Amino acid sequence: MSIMPATEKTGNIHFTAERWDKIKADARAWWKGELKRPLLQLRVHGHEAERAPAVHPYHHFTAFYDLDIPAEEVVDVWDHALSQERFYGDAFPAIWPNFGPGVLASFLGAELGRGENTVWFHPTKKQEVCDLKINYDETNVWLNRVRDIMTAAAQRWEGMVQVGMTDLGGVLDVLSSFRPSEELLLDLYDEPEAVKERTWEIYKCWHKAFDYLDKVQRQYNPGYTAWTPIFSEEPYYMLQCDFCYMIGPDMFDEFVKPELAESCKKLVNPFYHLDGPGELAHLDSLLEIEELKGVQWVPGDGSKAIDQWPEVFRKIRGAGKLAQVMDGWNPKDDVSAFERIVDQLGSAEGLVMLMHCRKGADEEKALRMLEKFGVL
Repeated sequence: MSIMPATEKTGNIHFTAERWDKIKADARAWWKGELKRPLLQLRVHGHEAERAPAVHPYHHFTAFYDLDIPAEEVVDVWDHALSQERFYGDAFPAIWPNFGPGVLASFLGAELGRGENTVWFHPTKKQEVCDLKINYDETNVWLNRVRDIMTAAAQRWEGMVQVGMTDLGGVLDVLSSFRPSEELLLDLYDEPEAVKERTWEIYKCWHKAFDYLDKVQRQYNPGYTAWTPIFSEEPYYMLQCDFCYMIGPDMFDEFVKPELAESCKKLVNPFYHLDGPGELAHLDSLLEIEELKGVQWVPGDGSKAIDQWPEVFRKIRGAGKLAQVMDGWNPKDDVSAFERIVDQLGSAEGLVMLMHCRKGADEEKALRMLEKFGVL
């Protein structure tokens, strides 16, 4: 029971430096394949805040806070939300500035649009792929907004809360913000060399932005997380290419895999977000990337339940990769589904699962599972 939530807290957050030591040690062993149990994170919401409410309401998209709202006030919204959570098992306090998937496009000059509950990116003018100019500018308003918020968060909590990397997006996904998907699909046939040139230009900008934002928080941050908060003491990111569900394996190998392989070499602990059945055609190719550490499989809405894909998890684990099973809000389903997946695989080692629930009966059921798998 040594990693149950401590009664002590640091500031408004129910977490301690001793808990962080345990999180780091277990994550270190898990990445090396030496942890003889899964990583199971359980964040419980609904506890009473022991501080005054924030000035602004909580919003999932950080981009919805107007630019004239100070970064410190945005961070205070997170502090209030975190004060109402408890962290069990391998869970830890973490936030990430959510400016929409593929926000790198806005760093490169695309317009950031906000809907009722969504963010999207579109070009300021239509250009052919061969005419596109990919410009990385460290004075960009959105890049510096993200930087300021990440800096304020790192300074506010001084390492007690993990500040995650914003969702930079996949390289071809960013390119499709400038060349909407149907146009980019035609470009693969009509202008393949131009697509490859833009891909490598965006790849360089991706890593410039990653390093730039990492530097502002490195002094305080315990390690690395992304929009999926798998903790790593060394550079980690959840790579992706949602665009690839529209192309076949040959095009994936020609236009997507080379960049992914190079990014995996730069990141010590890279994961890949395999999103929906349309991307399964590329799984074998992905697993050939030696430096890729793991795969997050998300069947998507309308597909079979997560525990109905044993062949996917067997293939991932059979290739020696780690696997994220799910990121769920419903422990009633998640607990039993995870147990069925473990039964199918014959082992829980090398798996990670993230759970969220409200205080109460669901919490008790989830805690029993953590105890069953040796996490508590």
